[in-house]
Amino acid sequence: MNEQRKKMLIILNPYSGQKKANRHIINIVSLFTASGWDCTLHITQSSGDATEYTKNYGSEFELIVCIGGDGTLNEVITGLADAGLNIPIGYIPSGSTNDFASSLNISKNVMQAARDILNGTPHIYDIGAYNDKYFCYVASFGAFTKSSYDTPQTLKNTLGHLAYVVESIKELPVLKPVHAKITADGEVYEDDYMFAAVSNSLSVAGVLSLSPEQVNMSDGLLEVMLIKNPKTPAELSQLAWALTMQQYNCEPIIQLISAETIEIELSDGVDWTLDGEFSKGVEKAVIKNMHNAITVIK
Repeated sequence: MNEQRKKMLIILNPYSGQKKANRHIINIVSLFTASGWDCTLHITQSSGDATEYTKNYGSEFELIVCIGGDGTLNEVITGLADAGLNIPIGYIPSGSTNDFASSLNISKNVMQAARDILNGTPHIYDIGAYNDKYFCYVASFGAFTKSSYDTPQTLKNTLGHLAYVVESIKELPVLKPVHAKITADGEVYEDDYMFAAVSNSLSVAGVLSLSPEQVNMSDGLLEVMLIKNPKTPAELSQLAWALTMQQYNCEPIIQLISAETIEIELSDGVDWTLDGEFSKGVEKAVIKNMHNAITVIK
């Protein structure tokens, strides 16, 4: 009697990054099939498609492989969370910067990433809940939020991470600061900020990089980075240097905090990004760590 084959759902965003995964999709499916998996391939058609498909059909599979950028992965994880599922995920990054993959040390070579899923082991990570939404690695507003969705796709494809840095530094002299009240596990911070991010990642908003000593992606805490509005040309210059050199020991201009629950109150109309994708502004965001919420095979 033949052993029953395991069922895998492959979700492909065909427009992600430079569309490099499209050229390898037949080889990827063949690799998984030869290794004993029955594969179902779903090609996303529009924004939100991966969420709906995962929510409606995810329970039929033993492994879900996401091929796309961080936004596509966010949709898959949102679908799982909405359905109350914790099915293991494999991630083949094919976006422009792939921050989440960088944090997990997942190969940017799509075929190598596929092989690593077959040979990998499960790792459990936290995610964040932002009001009624979710994020894999960052929720942010301010300077680098705008650059995440305004940076031209052609520039992202050509320069990757550097594209975000270039666009962000261009914003600094003209950006209007945001007055915000931030409560992190009961501690209150209130000031005018150029940028704020709540993250569970070594890379934040495509621009900022943190060290493994600063971030544990499974510790039940989220990291909060606050960048105050520089009030002098010298402070502005210091901030631009910190971004370029990825050196963030710049208190009081830059603050790093760890917390389980964060409430952020700010003016209506201030837009956010969740995992690099646009999210309409809210007056109050309640952000919570969802401990051990996802299982990634790598």
